Amino acid sequence: MKKLAVSVIAFLFLFSAAAVASAADNPLADQEKAVHKEFSAAIPADRLVDVFKLHEAWTKAMADPEYRKKVYFLDVRTHPEFYAFHIRGTDHVHAGHMYTLPKKITDPNAEIYVFCRTAHRAQYVAGFLYKYGYKNVYCIVDGTKDGKKYEGGVVGWAMAGFPFVNQFTGEFVITGYSKELKETGEYNLREFHPY
Repeated sequence: MKKLAVSVIAFLFLFSAAAVASAADNPLADQEKAVHKEFSAAIPADRLVDVFKLHEAWTKAMADPEYRKKVYFLDVRTHPEFYAFHIRGTDHVHAGHMYTLPKKITDPNAEIYVFCRTAHRAQYVAGFLYKYGYKNVYCIVDGTKDGKKYEGGVVGWAMAGFPFVNQFTGEFVITGYSKELKETGEYNLREFHPY
């Protein structure tokens, strides 16, 4: 009886390991990568820029109201991400709602900077915008300055020490950004109840 139980447990373990291994060979994930590559390829190489180019355009727009009317800074993160913190004066559209942009930005020559947390969603949206017919779209991707690598999007903006805002704190600078904290939940505060 013990041998049968051990055999069944061993079989279940091997079956589970095989299921996990086959999940790693997900053809849909591979297809997503191929589609992402297709949309990224629609963006001209000179329109893949870093956070320093974004900061340069943003600084100009914040100082020049006429230029600000002609330029769009599209943060395509989710609503909770945007409300937690964002770059002052940016425009927000969830990446899943990019189909609404031709109704909102009717000039195909408008200067548009697209960014997200790092660069993945921004490349989809920028690629779509080029497919829609926009001609002057910049996608914020990884870059290097003074030998240091900066990620694209708001992570790179934070790495560069540029300011953010939200409705609760006003302007602030993120001094440390960690994806690991998000994944482990270590950033959560303990909750104390008064009872």
